[in-house]
Amino acid sequence: MADSRTSADGGMETSYGFREVGQGEKQGLVNEVFHKVAKRYDIMNDVMSAGMHRVWKDAMVASLNPRRDPSFKVLDVAGGTGDIAFRIVEASGRQAQATVLDINGSMLDVGAERAAKRKLSENLTFVEANAEELPFENGTFDAYTIAFGIRNVPRIDVALSEAFRVLKRGGRILVLEFSEVEMPLLDRFYDEWSFRAIPQFGKMITGDAEPYQYLVESIRKFPNQEDFAKMIRTAGFSRVTYTNFTGGIAALHSGWKL
Repeated sequence: MADSRTSADGGMETSYGFREVGQGEKQGLVNEVFHKVAKRYDIMNDVMSAGMHRVWKDAMVASLNPRRDPSFKVLDVAGGTGDIAFRIVEASGRQAQATVLDINGSMLDVGAERAAKRKLSENLTFVEANAEELPFENGTFDAYTIAFGIRNVPRIDVALSEAFRVLKRGGRILVLEFSEVEMPLLDRFYDEWSFRAIPQFGKMITGDAEPYQYLVESIRKFPNQEDFAKMIRTAGFSRVTYTNFTGGIAALHSGWKL
């Protein structure tokens, strides 16, 4: 079936939602989606999660528990608007240093503007680059975070290997992503909400339903919790675990570079 999930063996690299595309085509298509929604990204996430993404992100940062130490360095990938990085810096008492990396310049522009308004610019660096080819030395960061972005990376295995490379020994990866709902009734409701309501809300908010249609479909193509945990282990991480949020609508994956 076109909407069946990919596995730990791959498949996301040629999956643009339910549509199969050629090798190398996905990144450009995804970039266009996020250029369109950059200025309304928070509203988009509210629509996609019925507002729950804020609770899940808070839980992610609480799990990270960043040190109150200026030497603590975190890389937040696909986090252009700064949502996770801001939370991490604040949780560290404005001590941690966060690098926000995104392939999409429009998203980074929004994040830099928001950082300045929050007077957090001294703690943040914004870098336009690809998650599959991180422009950093080996063993640079104490933590690597990515929230609702890994499914948009064409070669997820490459991105995870890059995460392992740039982390210090003892460093941690945290990945928050929409996942497979494990409660049958909730699953049916969420499918109805996703495929019927979300694209229509997207059209009302932005005038264009297509980006939201892709995002909904990409959730259904992403590997389930166990398969994604396997991918993280394959990249070299140890003590890999995951926690389901809201019946599995989202899951927080954790791993350590030991």
